[in-house]
Amino acid sequence: MSEATKGKVILVGAGPGDPDLITIKAVNYLQQAEIVLTDRLVSTEILNRYVSAHAIIIEVGKQCRRGISTPQPTINELLVYYALQGKLVVRLKGGDVAFFSNVLDELETLVKHNIAYEIVPGITAASGASAYAGIPLTARDHATAVRFLTYHKSTIIPNGHWKELASTDDTLIFYMSSETLDLLVDKLVEHNAAGDKELAVIEQATTPYQQVYSCRLHDYVKQLKGKKFLSPSLVIVGKVVGLQKEFAWFNSNNANGAFYFKPLTGVVGNLDNYSNNKYADRA
Repeated sequence: MSEATKGKVILVGAGPGDPDLITIKAVNYLQQAEIVLTDRLVSTEILNRYVSAHAIIIEVGKQCRRGISTPQPTINELLVYYALQGKLVVRLKGGDVAFFSNVLDELETLVKHNIAYEIVPGITAASGASAYAGIPLTARDHATAVRFLTYHKSTIIPNGHWKELASTDDTLIFYMSSETLDLLVDKLVEHNAAGDKELAVIEQATTPYQQVYSCRLHDYVKQLKGKKFLSPSLVIVGKVVGLQKEFAWFNSNNANGAFYFKPLTGVVGNLDNYSNNKYADRA
């Protein structure tokens, strides 16, 4: 196939949830797209508001540990399949494409097949959640650096690393870690985290259903241990969390237990069943 007949893939960050927190460049590409492969953590409101009515939208989300997920090889295959048909394909991811996404797999696939691509950054969950919770991540006299981590499984952070994480004054941001939060806190306390260090869990940040739960690390067992948090939830650890009480500004509708991001109800397993997708009849 000649280069002129190949399509192009745009890897786009959709932002943390609020449909107004999406870039103009992302919106322009969504209005031009012929195919949109979207993650679970992109709201229906974003899709309905910004995607061309002529585009086919295919849900290719992941929901770890819940048995409902689109395999990454299938996503890679879909990117190639449509790009080689000459389509403009938008791969739409929640937050920013560079933070804890499988963008490397997709980039390697596109390079392997010599398919043109662009990367459009988005507001990552850490920025959106901290801003809407009123937590300045590097507030003067509180923290001079921020670290982005994930603890979605207990083996991902080596045991030897916990002592340093417990002792640092850096703000720690944990993505995809609410389900292992009890163990995460145990590790920090076990390694002598300071008594004034606080923790915040921000559910469904920047959406009407945002909820913020906070406490001191050493009070976690009494106040939050064992609580089930809605997905997505972001965890912030550090002295800056204490500022939230003074600077919180965003008022959610306090609908505890309500979902803004829909749970997955099906899986795109191969190229033959995409037509079963709820959006596929738009084109």
